[in-house]
Amino acid sequence: MAPVLPPTPETLLTKGWSDYALLDSGHGRKLERYGRFTVVRPEPQCWWAPRDPAAFDRADAVFDPQDEEDDGRWRFSGRPVETFPLSWREVKFTGRFTPFRHLAFFPEQAANWEWLDQRIRTLQRPKVLNLFGYTGVASLAASAAGADVTHVDASKKSVAYARENAEQSGLADRPIRWIVEDARKYVAREVRRGSKYQGIILDPPKYGRGPTGEVWRLFEDLPGLLRDCAALLDDDASFLLLNAYAARISGISLAHLMAEATHERGGRIDWGELALSEDADRDGVAARAIGLSFFARWSAT
Repeated sequence: MAPVLPPTPETLLTKGWSDYALLDSGHGRKLERYGRFTVVRPEPQCWWAPRDPAAFDRADAVFDPQDEEDDGRWRFSGRPVETFPLSWREVKFTGRFTPFRHLAFFPEQAANWEWLDQRIRTLQRPKVLNLFGYTGVASLAASAAGADVTHVDASKKSVAYARENAEQSGLADRPIRWIVEDARKYVAREVRRGSKYQGIILDPPKYGRGPTGEVWRLFEDLPGLLRDCAALLDDDASFLLLNAYAARISGISLAHLMAEATHERGGRIDWGELALSEDADRDGVAARAIGLSFFARWSAT
């Protein structure tokens, strides 16, 4: 039986929490708060005018891009900072001023962390696979909710950061496997072994390289990987969550790809966009939101 595919998308809005907020945006930039720091980063889709332009000038850190990609450098109003502590619920992790404008996690993913937390807490110690796990916040959110987690990333440095985050969160003794490997190779081997999972998180980049030079290209490689992920779902599996960042991707395209991979499983595929939202209306203007990625998620019910 094919899964149910709703005809309309869903927009998942991430609003601020104690260690993060989208404060303002406009003229191709966004002003955010990360812990005790205010940060300005480029965001070309913010075509509107900022509400408080002077606040951008008072930011603690500003990212100056050096090309059309993510490369650039940070400019600090005071003493330069490399790392700083952050948290989301039970998960504690390190923010990092990386040379790629990101801060070692993606705050809009909090909407997915919330969904994972709620779903995993209804299950009995599920086995969860997190592919392209980066610095591990989703893995740790799943672990804190009660899952046995396998965390896979091709970057040895990212996995080291994830393990440090587990230590900070008091989760280092939980059942988490940390694996540095190309996601496609790992999944293909798991399929051959007959391994099964109750939940899978899949958050691939547009382009990347594996630990031994393997090349990942989203549009060429995602369909095969998603089929293999579907083959790893146990009979009592609960979810398969796919998130992607790419200009030529849409939520509905991810949903149809997910439907093809899970065509015999029934269930439901929700799809749409993840966005960061300002916390409240201001000056008579509705709280603005910035769409940043697309998702499709299969769930058994």
